[in-house]
Amino acid sequence: MGDAEHGRLKRKEYEKELAKLHVELVKLQEWVKQQRAKICIVFEGRDGAGKGGTIKAITERVSPRVFRVVALPAPTDREKSQMYAQRYLVHLPAAGEVVIFDRSWYNRVERVMGFCTEEEAQRFLEVTPRVEHAMVESGIVLLKYWLEVNEKEQTRRLTQRIEDGRKIWKLSPMDLQSYSRWYDYSRARDAMFAATDLPYAPWYVARSDDKRACAPEPDPPPAFADSL
Repeated sequence: MGDAEHGRLKRKEYEKELAKLHVELVKLQEWVKQQRAKICIVFEGRDGAGKGGTIKAITERVSPRVFRVVALPAPTDREKSQMYAQRYLVHLPAAGEVVIFDRSWYNRVERVMGFCTEEEAQRFLEVTPRVEHAMVESGIVLLKYWLEVNEKEQTRRLTQRIEDGRKIWKLSPMDLQSYSRWYDYSRARDAMFAATDLPYAPWYVARSDDKRACAPEPDPPPAFADSL
């Protein structure tokens, strides 16, 4: 399917497949309402990995009364003093809701740019599995996706944000500073996977370099949990 030589869907093919997926999301929405399910979806990834675009594609054909997006601003001084996940807990789904986090409590592991100390990051990684276990025990279906983008594609996307006035709002001074810390972020990501990829709340890695690529299903979660 698609351009076999390049392994990509043509634009019309891509839009046709996307329409089919939107139908499945509408079916999911009705199931969530009928079953009074509680679904929590976390999207994490590097700057430019495509979190916003993925969330937009998921939500553009469903009801905002069922699918709710949470994208919190930087924490206040008061919020910084709270327990790591506290300001996110009030946004967790009630029965019949799907809540999508555009970045989540995992922001607290942002030690690469100095937003927390190594000690605070380690404490977060120790506590988070217990917090997520409590979520799952309460009946929440917790789905965690890491969108993985390669270095070349991240460069292209950040450059596009600079050159396209419609996207300049997506670019912050922090993006430019963090861009040069690729390998530091890779190590922080791996430590996060090792501590928080668990049987009841696994991570799923989705390659996001090319949304029209003829790709397989998202990679299974890394097998770090067995070593804990």
